[in-house]
Amino acid sequence: MDHLLPGVRAGEVDGRIRTHYLESGPSDGEPVVFVHGNLSTGRFFEHLMPGAPERWRLLAPDMRGFGRSEPAPIDATRGLGDWADDLVGFLDALGVDRPAHLVGWSTAGAAIALAARARTVASLTFLDPVSPYGFGGVFRDGSPCWPDVAGSGAGVANPEFVQRLRERDRSADSPLSPRNVMNATYWAAGHREPPDREDILVDEILLTTISDDGYPGDAQASEHWPGAAPGTRGLLNALSPKYCDWSWLPTLNPLPPVLWTHGADDLVVADGSALELGTLGAAGTVPGWPGPDVFPPQPMVAQIRDVLEAYRAAGGRAEIEIFTGSGHGPHVDAAERWSATFFAFLESTMR
Repeated sequence: MDHLLPGVRAGEVDGRIRTHYLESGPSDGEPVVFVHGNLSTGRFFEHLMPGAPERWRLLAPDMRGFGRSEPAPIDATRGLGDWADDLVGFLDALGVDRPAHLVGWSTAGAAIALAARARTVASLTFLDPVSPYGFGGVFRDGSPCWPDVAGSGAGVANPEFVQRLRERDRSADSPLSPRNVMNATYWAAGHREPPDREDILVDEILLTTISDDGYPGDAQASEHWPGAAPGTRGLLNALSPKYCDWSWLPTLNPLPPVLWTHGADDLVVADGSALELGTLGAAGTVPGWPGPDVFPPQPMVAQIRDVLEAYRAAGGRAEIEIFTGSGHGPHVDAAERWSATFFAFLESTMR
């Protein structure tokens, strides 16, 4: 792996699966694990490592189906359970014998919550996480719009985008090229990484395993709008509300300190996500929408807030920081502020 930033090291370890990871800081430092989301890798956190406070051992693994780790199949019926178990196995294989601070971006928000049920953690940081009720096809209380949760899962993935991923398309000649999708949906409008860095991140996205067991997954036909329901394999099905759930977070014992950071201009995880079928149906982009009483736009941010308010009511500490002007990745498009907020939170948990 070439051209890592100063002080950043790459490694591999055999845990539950063979896991590639980046690392910085002292090997005996307080462990912090950055867990990337869908269509990304641990390298999306690399820029946070140089210059970080010296007490922290920073780790950023590539999760199953992404990057340079073993392309093991994803059992969607476990939600993000495979990722959570892989994360626990990763820490065990590294010999980390104390509670780690876990950061979960987007998809990985569900994974770190699940990991906290299997292993005591020092803290949880939810970075623009998937809703506690998964992505697509639910009402505010998490109940499904349709019994088969149609309108979520791999069957609603854009086929041109999937094909461009399969072809390892590095171009910018279509709105659905991975480069343009990254720039349009990961960051705030107008934010661009430096060209060399952008090329690196696009190449990381193109390491995604494209298959029924990886991204996007398999699908089932449905009698309900829009005609597709989640299958049982692959990442997008694991994110479906049929299987993905971390709304039980307030029942953790003990309750670790929690930080939720969120970009105010996030288009992916939002009350009215630009990628969610309720929003697309209401806009007329997907025809046949049955209306807001049957399939409303999913209020994802409200759902996150509801669960964290319940967490506070249960006696837990939950800090909330909304990043004005940021998109789905404030750790990138507001890197300096996000880093300061995050490391200050970590320090506060050590007092």
